[in-house]
Amino acid sequence: MIPNILSIAGSDPSGGAGIQADLKAIGANGGYGMAAITGLTVQNTQGVQAAEPVDPGLVAAQVEAVFEDIRVDAVKIGMLGSAAIVRAVAGVLAARGVPVVLDPVMVAKGGDRLLAADAVAALCEALVPLATVITPNLPEAADLLGQPEARTRDGMERQAGALLALGCATVLLKGGHLGEDDSPDLFLSADRCVWLDAPRVQTRNTHGTGCTLSAALATHLATLGDPLAAARAAKAYTLAAIRAAGGLAVGQGQGPTDHFFALRR
Repeated sequence: MIPNILSIAGSDPSGGAGIQADLKAIGANGGYGMAAITGLTVQNTQGVQAAEPVDPGLVAAQVEAVFEDIRVDAVKIGMLGSAAIVRAVAGVLAARGVPVVLDPVMVAKGGDRLLAADAVAALCEALVPLATVITPNLPEAADLLGQPEARTRDGMERQAGALLALGCATVLLKGGHLGEDDSPDLFLSADRCVWLDAPRVQTRNTHGTGCTLSAALATHLATLGDPLAAARAAKAYTLAAIRAAGGLAVGQGQGPTDHFFALRR
């Protein structure tokens, strides 16, 4: 059965991140992608120029409309923008009982803030406890916890434990910011602690990698059921998409990954 995956996230007109990346990653990993848009951004590979959130009631109505008509096998959540949207999404999902992958998008790669500072507390209180998996990078983890950014693997383990204590079922803490030769991610649940290592790819084509990973993870979670197996599959797919991105000619800044690399072989 083809899984139906709902992405709740913002729009990236350049196609490398946000809803556009999610739909590509869901399709490339075998799912049927659906989308509820939380905000419009003005951005390209060189950065974000502006962002405008969608009315929280309209965001909730989009999600409700999908659930009322379509079987939803997993939900991926990306950019939310404001505390009001966070609470609106949490209110709709609270009784649905579907797997949720939460990518706590706070700051774009260029440094532009995509989640208001006052919304961080709402995210921790309302959405993190609903999440099957959360997928923060190191700056996002630090923001969620109100702590300095982890600089070592030991620091990552401590912060992953603190994130797990916020109520989510699983943490996939992305360690790309450590600057090691490898790109280490830490998978932590109540009964498993596993390092997922992969070689670091030297490239500028990393726009939307967090969106891509979390959308792929949601798709595999719907089919495999096991968060660790889904995380492994999503990481392998994202790594391959990054490696293939040199074949694209998109933009003058941080280019996107090649979501459909397998079709071009």
